[in-house]
Amino acid sequence: MNFTYHRQLALFVVSTAILVLALSTPTRAADANAAVIPTVPTPGLVTMLDLGATQCVPCKMMAPIIEELKVEYQGRASIIFIDVWQHREQARRFGIKGIPTQIFYDQDGNEVGRHVGFMDKKSIVSVFQKLGVPK
Repeated sequence: MNFTYHRQLALFVVSTAILVLALSTPTRAADANAAVIPTVPTPGLVTMLDLGATQCVPCKMMAPIIEELKVEYQGRASIIFIDVWQHREQARRFGIKGIPTQIFYDQDGNEVGRHVGFMDKKSIVSVFQKLGVPK
């Protein structure tokens, strides 16, 4: 096993532990930011939902990739990020066990895949291609 694998594993373990701690903390009765959550999946579009946190290390590593893909796939695929530390109910809603988690939906709104951990741009683009999203 190489250093990169151990580093990714350590990041995953730390992220999971933090998520478990965050989810075990009681949430406010009325989340003031609930209106910010978009419709998931986006009707009529292949959708990638990225569930993470702005302060999570692997999530921070993915943030620029997510922003690039939003621009590159605008109008052809929907890419949504939800911070589950700010919106804890969303982690429960989507059954998240570790962050970041990417959930992919086809254009009919069916969940077609999940990935837990850092996901590079090439891998995300590959999923989009398999789902028929033009480059």
